[in-house]
Order: sequence, then structure tokens, then C-alpha cells
Amino acid sequence: MALPDFIERVTPQAIASPCILVCTLDPATGWCLGCGRTGDEIARWTAMTDAGRNAVMQALPERMATITKLI
Repeated sequence: MALPDFIERVTPQAIASPCILVCTLDPATGWCLGCGRTGDEIARWTAMTDAGRNAVMQALPERMATITKLI
């Protein structure tokens, strides 16, 4: 069935996720011990913009280094 001209067909894009299925939030930082995201970031991940997900991804290495030092 043809779509009306005002509707644009969009191809879904894969959303990269840092999840490694170790889903436990550190009580001291609020970050997941597996991926470094906050509970809010995890919950909103699929609704976040690419820019929002990229901003979180940029913060994760530093968070994970901090978590590693705390453990």
C-alpha cells in the first residue's frame, strides 16, 4: 500500500547499548556496575535522542573507572 506524500518512511536504526547484563546499581554512585549508566538513563535509553545516548556513552569510561576504584 502506498503511503501519502506527507508521510516519510523511516528505516529504524539500531540503538547501541552499553548493557552487558550485569544490572546492579551501585548505592554510592547510582551507576550500574555493568555499564555505568544511571537507573534513569537505563529506563530512558530507547527514548533518548542519538545525541543524548552519545553524551551518556562519552561519560561511561570515566564512570566505570570510578566504579572499579570503589570496588
